[in-house]
Amino acid sequence: MAFRHSGHKSYLTSTMTDRFDCYYCRDNLHGKKYVMKEEKHVCTKCFNKLCANTCAECKRPIGADAKELHHKNRHWHEDCFRCAKCYKPLASEPFNARDDGKIMCGKCGSREDGNRCQGCYKVVLPGSKNVEYKNKVWHEECFTCFDCKQPIGSQSFLTKGEDIYCAPCHDRKFAKKCFHCKQPISSGGISYQDHPWHSECFVCHTCRKSLAGTRFTSHEDHVYCVDCFKADVAKKCNGCKNPITGFGHGTNVVNYEGFSWHEYCFNCKKCSLSLASKRFVINGDHIYCPDCAKKV
Repeated sequence: MAFRHSGHKSYLTSTMTDRFDCYYCRDNLHGKKYVMKEEKHVCTKCFNKLCANTCAECKRPIGADAKELHHKNRHWHEDCFRCAKCYKPLASEPFNARDDGKIMCGKCGSREDGNRCQGCYKVVLPGSKNVEYKNKVWHEECFTCFDCKQPIGSQSFLTKGEDIYCAPCHDRKFAKKCFHCKQPISSGGISYQDHPWHSECFVCHTCRKSLAGTRFTSHEDHVYCVDCFKADVAKKCNGCKNPITGFGHGTNVVNYEGFSWHEYCFNCKKCSLSLASKRFVINGDHIYCPDCAKKV
């Protein structure tokens, strides 16, 4: 239940013009500030020492010059009257007085009470439409997206920290964007070269076939299936005339004056000696080892 404190408690203080003595120390109060306590004249020093109420929070006396708040026979310095959870000052705010003696603001108090709506902090009446999530409850109309503020109702939702989002707002704010279409990736997807892709966007540049779960290669920022890369992009071996793909057997390539060979095709035309990393002689369209070249 929310309360307002009983207000600032003050004592009658005045300055004596005729002789009066402090009830406790008998000091002459003429011309001095004093406090009326239960119809007794008390100097401020004795009041602070003998009569002041003890702050329920800091356990120190609440002096004559301090602002005091009180509720149900408990007393606080004005600055000590704060929410036990978030420490928000409550001198001018509604508050909840807990059974365990703690004072809380309305927001924190509602979070402690399972039957209070986490949106409006009002009681959720039995039988009313409500939403329960992680042991917390909301009125149905209070269970709204943190971003667009629209009721979520029966839609799916996602969380970020303690905030709740409808799926479109969560995707727009937090989901990864597809490298190809720039739209959010709500689930699944593929990562290639540190970029996220929708599975349906990760396709061969030529034939548009999906590359998810298949072998592929890239060339000049485009991706290709193996067949299209062989047919349209790959260099042709000057020896066997087949595409040099980098797939399967013989991934190493020999390049010379604009021509390319599979490493296993770079052999002497006459003796079939492999000439990779060795001296060779070009004669027409053929390559020879130095010994065979002398015989040609």
